[in-house]
Amino acid sequence: MTCTPLADRVLIEPTAAETKTVGGIIIPDTAKEKPLRGTVMAVGRGTKDEEMILKPGDVVLYGKYAGTEIELDNEKYLIMRQSDVLAIL
Repeated sequence: MTCTPLADRVLIEPTAAETKTVGGIIIPDTAKEKPLRGTVMAVGRGTKDEEMILKPGDVVLYGKYAGTEIELDNEKYLIMRQSDVLAIL
């Protein structure tokens, strides 16, 4: 299935959350922090007021509560506005 975001939205694949700490303690799913980093998979065309700076393949940082979680082909993604992205790494 393909997903093409509209306007100034981007589709991001979050990086996997840490499963162990430095000491080797396993962190349960309920205590894992939501990842704040991901890879841009697709971008919209932008709007007349905002051109798209992001492109597929960019690794980005985003806010803790940014975006909407969606599931495509049993994979979890986030869809959010380009303005919700904090930085390109």
